Amino acid sequence: MTTGRGFGSVPSALRNAAAAAACLLLVAAAVWLVVYVLFKIMALTMAVIAALLLTALVAPVARLVRRLRAPPWAAALSGLLTLLLAIAGALALVGDQIAGQWRQMSRGLTNGLDRARDQIVNGPLPISRQQLDNVVDGMIKAARRASPDPMTSASVAAEVAAAALISLFLLFFMLKDGPDMWGWIMRLVPERRRPKIDAAGRAGWGALVSYVHGIVLIALVDAVGIGLALVLIGVPFALPLTLLTFIAAFIPFAGAIVAGAAAVLIAFVSGGLTDALLVLAAVIIVQQAESHLLQPLIMGRTLNLHPVVVVLSVTAGTLLAGIAGAVIAVPIVAVVYRVASVLTADDAPASPPAPDTQPRPGPRHDRPRPAPPR
Repeated sequence: MTTGRGFGSVPSALRNAAAAAACLLLVAAAVWLVVYVLFKIMALTMAVIAALLLTALVAPVARLVRRLRAPPWAAALSGLLTLLLAIAGALALVGDQIAGQWRQMSRGLTNGLDRARDQIVNGPLPISRQQLDNVVDGMIKAARRASPDPMTSASVAAEVAAAALISLFLLFFMLKDGPDMWGWIMRLVPERRRPKIDAAGRAGWGALVSYVHGIVLIALVDAVGIGLALVLIGVPFALPLTLLTFIAAFIPFAGAIVAGAAAVLIAFVSGGLTDALLVLAAVIIVQQAESHLLQPLIMGRTLNLHPVVVVLSVTAGTLLAGIAGAVIAVPIVAVVYRVASVLTADDAPASPPAPDTQPRPGPRHDRPRPAPPR
């Protein structure tokens, strides 16, 4: 125990703990301030993150065009147009099928709901038709009360449109001037820290590119497998459900459940219990194959994250930013993990000194020589 008065009388262990706690509070305050500012400009934050994800997705197209000796602006424009054409083509196909099968689906939905109501009323549960109608009416009224007013919907739509335009603008210039942007950022870093920061940034970008390409490949396999099953079973809206499966695959775990539930529900409404069970079996088979074969093969080395970390990341992203947060949570965690791994890694050991080829003086050389006899 120390003696004296003032701060010097505090035990050294307590002083060290207080200093560590103060540093931790400062770091937490800085992180909270950054997160607070990012949430204040949520639309811009999402636009930048979306632009980074899209750049990682279409960068191979721009790189291929650059190899054909095209100027940078042409390569960037080709990547941007490829993305826009893919989105427009998918929406056109889905819209055409929805318009063609809407009447059939409306009749199937009415018949399916009536059939489900009869099964519930005539089943073993003590529920009358009046009680069931009251429950349905209550759910409809609650949904109407929870729906936003037109002004709020228009404001949200305007924010989404503005964020989409900003993302496309950033995407073009990231494809065109991405290396120059990164070089400008590196010039702001102190020279002694520049190599490690540069290596960490490149490792994080590599993790993001690998994640985006891997998740797109997995989403394509899921969509093709479940889409073929829906076509063979004869479920209406097979193409929209296939597109929903593709989009939902970008949300780990939860997306597969939502897309599978939608496919099973539409199969039950349109074709009855048998079609619903067949679709459920197909969804389970495809999802199990994806979880046990594709995920370890494609994403194993990229993510290197425990499933618990993935689930917690998706949950936290959903609570903080809704569906968009669920989509971007896992890639953000993967990039942060890769960057932190590089930054916290020990520097490469210095090369050993070259061996000394000169003979070292031993004790015999240090011993004085006797004088020659006279």
